[in-house]
Amino acid sequence: MRIAITGSTGLIGRALVRSLTADGHQAVRLVRRPPRSATEVEWDPERQWVDTDGLAGCEGVVHLAGAGIGDHRWTAAYKKKIRDSRVLGTAALAEALASLDTPPRVLVSGSAIGIYGDTGDRQADESTPPGHGFLADLCQEWEEAAGAAAEAGVRTVFARTGLVVSRDGGAWAKLFPLFRFGLGGRLGSGRQFWSFIALHDHVAALRHLLDTESLSGPVNLTAPVPVTNREVTAVMGRVLHRPTLCTAPAPALRLALGEMADDVLASQRVLPRRLLDSGFSFAFPDVESAVRAALTDTR
Repeated sequence: MRIAITGSTGLIGRALVRSLTADGHQAVRLVRRPPRSATEVEWDPERQWVDTDGLAGCEGVVHLAGAGIGDHRWTAAYKKKIRDSRVLGTAALAEALASLDTPPRVLVSGSAIGIYGDTGDRQADESTPPGHGFLADLCQEWEEAAGAAAEAGVRTVFARTGLVVSRDGGAWAKLFPLFRFGLGGRLGSGRQFWSFIALHDHVAALRHLLDTESLSGPVNLTAPVPVTNREVTAVMGRVLHRPTLCTAPAPALRLALGEMADDVLASQRVLPRRLLDSGFSFAFPDVESAVRAALTDTR
C-alpha cells in the first residue's frame, strides 16, 4: 500500500515508517520543504496548504504532526503553537483529502487521552465524555478539525494516545536518564494513574487501525492495565537496578513546570476497550515488559 504520513520525523512517525517499509509498503512523508524524492509531498500546515497531487494513489493517511506538548513551558504563545499546529494542520489535511477525486480509504488522525481530563480512580474508555482543561479542550478541537475527511466518506479514526514507553523520544525518554543516575522517584503523591503503551505496540496498533475496516471514531491506544506513578517508579528502579528515593512534591513541580504540572499530576485510568474488542493483541501489555522492550530496542 501507499501510505502518507505527517510527523514522520517524530518518535512514532520514524518507527511507523520503518515498520511499513520493512513490509514492502510505500511510506510517503509530508514535509515542509520542496520534496527531494517521489516519496515526499510538500505541505505547509500553518498556511493550510497541501500539495494534493502528491497524495494521489494513497490508500491511507496517518496524521501525527504537532508541536511537542512537553517541549516548553506552557506560555500563552506556546499553547497557541500547540493548538494551531494540531487544529490548523488537521483541517488542512482533511480538506485536501476531501478534495481528491479518489480520496484514501482511511485517515488515522492523532489525538490523545488528554481528552478525558483527570479521571481520578475512575476507569475511562471511548464512551467516556471529554473532561476539562487545556488538553481536553485541545483534543476536542483537534478531532473536530478532521470533519471534512469524514464528510467526504473517508473512514476516520482518532488514535487517542497514552504515554509512549521509549528511550528515543516523548515524555518517557526523559525518565530513563533520571532513573539511571539514581534521581528517579514518584511525582507528587504517586497515586495518579498513568496509561502507557510500548512503542512497538503503538506502531502495531496504528497499522491495525489502518487495516480494520470496522473501526472509526475514537480508539484509545493504551496498554490494557494502567498503573500508578508509584508502580512505575518501582518498576523503573527494579529494571535499572537503581534506588528510587527521590520525590518531586506537587508544589515543586508547579514551580518548575507551571500550568503543565497539573497534567503531569493528573490521573488517567484509560482502557483500550475498542482496540481489544477489535481483536488487537498487545506484545507488551504490562509496564515492566514495556520498559524492558524500550531498553532492548536498538533501532
